Amino acid sequence: MPRTPRTGPPRVSVIIPAYNAMPELTRAIDSARNQTLGIGRIEIIAVDDGSTDGTAAELDRLAAECPSLRVVHQPGSGGAGGPRNTGLDLARGDFVFFLDADDRLGPDALRRMVAMADQNGTDVVLGKMVSASGRGVPRAVFRHNQLRTDVYSSHAYSTLGPWKLFRRSLIERHQLRFPLCRNGEDKPFTAAAYLNASGISVVADYDCYYIDYRENGQNLTRTAAGLTDRIDAMRALFETAARYTRPGPRRDTVMRRHIQWELCGALRALPREDPIEARTRFFPELRRWAQDHCSDALFRTLTAPERLMVHLLRADRFEDLMAVVRDAERDADRGHLVDKGRVYWLHPAFRDPAADVPDACFDVTDRLPVSHHLAGAGWHGRSTLRVRGTASIEGLAPGPEDRTELVLRRREATDELRTAVLPGEDGEFTADIDIATGDGGAPLRPGVWDLYLDVRAQGISRTVRFGSRHDDGLDINTARRVVAAGRGLRARVSPYFTTPYGNLSLDIGPAPRGAPCEVTEAVWHPSEKGTLVVAGRLLPPGSPARDRSLRLRAEHADGRVLDHPVRFAAGHPAGAFTARLSVRDLSRGRWTVTLAMTGPGGARSDGPPRAAPVPPPPRLPGARWLRRGRPYYAKPLTGHGQTTLELRVAPVRLVAALRNRLRRR
Repeated sequence: MPRTPRTGPPRVSVIIPAYNAMPELTRAIDSARNQTLGIGRIEIIAVDDGSTDGTAAELDRLAAECPSLRVVHQPGSGGAGGPRNTGLDLARGDFVFFLDADDRLGPDALRRMVAMADQNGTDVVLGKMVSASGRGVPRAVFRHNQLRTDVYSSHAYSTLGPWKLFRRSLIERHQLRFPLCRNGEDKPFTAAAYLNASGISVVADYDCYYIDYRENGQNLTRTAAGLTDRIDAMRALFETAARYTRPGPRRDTVMRRHIQWELCGALRALPREDPIEARTRFFPELRRWAQDHCSDALFRTLTAPERLMVHLLRADRFEDLMAVVRDAERDADRGHLVDKGRVYWLHPAFRDPAADVPDACFDVTDRLPVSHHLAGAGWHGRSTLRVRGTASIEGLAPGPEDRTELVLRRREATDELRTAVLPGEDGEFTADIDIATGDGGAPLRPGVWDLYLDVRAQGISRTVRFGSRHDDGLDINTARRVVAAGRGLRARVSPYFTTPYGNLSLDIGPAPRGAPCEVTEAVWHPSEKGTLVVAGRLLPPGSPARDRSLRLRAEHADGRVLDHPVRFAAGHPAGAFTARLSVRDLSRGRWTVTLAMTGPGGARSDGPPRAAPVPPPPRLPGARWLRRGRPYYAKPLTGHGQTTLELRVAPVRLVAALRNRLRRR
């Protein structure tokens, strides 16, 4: 590898703790020194923690090739915290990234994360984690990019591993270091960084970090013997969360993760520990955590099994707790009792005088899962959107008086509309949303309307967002339409799935003034590679095709315009048409696709030519072709229901394409 001179302090210090890390170690270091950020802007600090398998020799060999790699040899410390602290003492970068010796970085990971931190002034950046070996990785926090967030308004706190980009000034300002524990030492460090960070960013659109199990199966997370290896780190984690938060809702938000994962996880592990150690060592400390850190408000947010365990723990009932934990799997499916509008878990201890446990520990009313599925959405008549689906409260059969309702709520407003669903065959229901008369005989107001289901069974009501679970082939964009909205008005109705959760919403607004048509489909031609076919019909519905100067328009970001003719279906009563756009003829850059009237009568007196957007189909793939022997691509830039289709045209980056292909294998 060529030696790249460094002209100033590195942007990133990559710290790699290594103990008997062969053969994965070489791959990890190669992934760090091959970053697109540039080796001249990176320093790699690899700390050999008393290895005996050739790790030390391999590190020295790699350091001889790469001047940006600094190797430290030290006696074994028994965990990753010691070598990470050594690396922190030596780090000079603006940022620090902790890379485990058995993992690897995506080639563009550091550049993307540094750019995210620089642009948003954040102290911690999470890069998307993936695993090819089946090791569990967090998913909720990586649903979409987040420019600036915190632990209270995101899922960031669900991942407390150290494989993130940290601003080094944050670490040094608060003198953060890893506790010297055998297992779990990374969690208190990461929690402290989160809780003191000026902001957190998330890079979710690129695979930044590849986490895997070692070939020899010796990951510390897999070899930790039990609570003995974890109790010190868990204690430090509770102390950290208490130190950097104040009592109240925010502390409860943080502590809920630790009560559920660390405390309740330890309680479930107690039967596997030595009985004397479990009773005399672990149980008293776990009880102190429950008393000190689980507020009454937090307690009410726990699941019923968690509430039962924590109650027995607080009440100093060791034998009862052990019996509940041992029988947890058997008792999980005991069923439910509906009593006076509440639903209770029928655990053997429920209302048993000898058990003396309050009903609140078994109340599951607000936690009953709702099974729901969106089967389709289409137009029925001139202005009614018919939604089909299924819904039920799991474990409760509906009574004769129960009626499920479809609920529409307008964002940033108090408007709420309800309509009873009509039961059909095989448990499926239908619900009609009349755009023209749905608001008490008046049209639905402009805005974004979110769809919910109020599902009822045995007098119990559960309200959930609707649409995230739907048929794989369901294309909601086929339900876009301009409809009559009463009193001579027309409304544009665009159903779409929200990002990132995929729930169903309706974007309702006034129809584009003077829009000449609406689009019904946009697909790639099956045989003409690189040709986009757009189908639609004239407005108002039923308009004849004669004397129409309609064109499919592609407009470049720099203002250049290319118009393409449309072809009308002979004799079609609704003015149906198709148009073709050869993306192979487009130069590189971003192109917006619309349908516009360009001939006589196409322009309005008060503005530009009348135009209609071509909505972006959510599953429209990209297209590729050769131009003068070089591969090019056109990629649709998809967005919400109201967004016009945009195509990015550019040459294929061969190296990146090859890496993506190899990654998918």
